[in-house]
Formats: sequence, C-alpha cells, structure tokens
Amino acid sequence: MYFVTVCTNNHHFLFGHIAEDRMILNNAGRFVNKCWLEIPEHFPHVALDEFIIMPNHIHGIIIINDINVGANNYSPLQINQFRSPSKTIGSMIRGFKIGVTKWFRKNTNVYNIWQRNYYEHIIRNERKLNKIREYIISNPVKWLLDRENPDRKGSDKLEEEIFK
Repeated sequence: MYFVTVCTNNHHFLFGHIAEDRMILNNAGRFVNKCWLEIPEHFPHVALDEFIIMPNHIHGIIIINDINVGANNYSPLQINQFRSPSKTIGSMIRGFKIGVTKWFRKNTNVYNIWQRNYYEHIIRNERKLNKIREYIISNPVKWLLDRENPDRKGSDKLEEEIFK
C-alpha cells in the first residue's frame, strides 16, 4: 500500500475550495475525482482506498494487489526498449496526471497543472494505515493546518506523526 500526494503547480487552487470544513469541488475537481476513480480500470492490479481532493493537491491510498510488482520482478530493460514498467506507482500517477492535464488544456486556460513528481510513502502496517486514513478524512477540517496550504496557520500533530 502506498500513500501518495500529488500537488498542483505552485500550489494553485485549481480543484475547488474549502467551505464549512468541507471540500467543494469545482468542474475541474469533479474531473480529477473521475480520473482518480478510473485508475483501477487502467491498472487492474490496483485498488483504491481513502482519498481526498483538496484545492491544490490530492491525497490517496493505492493498494497494489499483484505480488509480482517491484524492481526484483522485472527483467532488465533491453538497450532498445524504452517503455517503462506499467505496474509501478510512477506509471499510475503519470497516467492520472496526463488525463487531468489534457482536460485542463482543453477546457481552461491553465497550461501547467502539476508540480513536478509526487510524494509517496509505503504503508507498512495496519496502525499506520489507520492513521493515514484518519489524516485523509480529516484533511478538509484541518485545512488551516495543512502543510500544502500556503496560508497555513499552525501544525497538525497527526500530519507530523505520518510524515516524520
């Protein structure tokens, strides 16, 4: 299981806003939600757990069900072979970002959607999984403490525990 965070370029608020401790998705945010939910359609070895779309980032838990995933289970790439392994977290996030970017470029005047790369954290046990789920669910309520909020007004002890 992986806990991933994908941020917008320069932390711009592209997906909606927080009101009364709830995330209110705009059209772009609804499309991001649709793309996120479609990840298992493109990667059948994957299941999604808790996730939240925030004004300028997405947090989500991705579960890889295929036990033959990872660097040790791929044969070395041939010299003339330029494709990336399709079962990696990187390929999933890349595909997700591409889909959202295409929508933005077709439907808005925003060209640069994403911050380069993404954050990932391997979830190693049930206790950590439950803490991360709690963090994701409570993210809108704790928006003023969120480290991805440029107007942050403090710190969140649960966030500190997860990211330490």
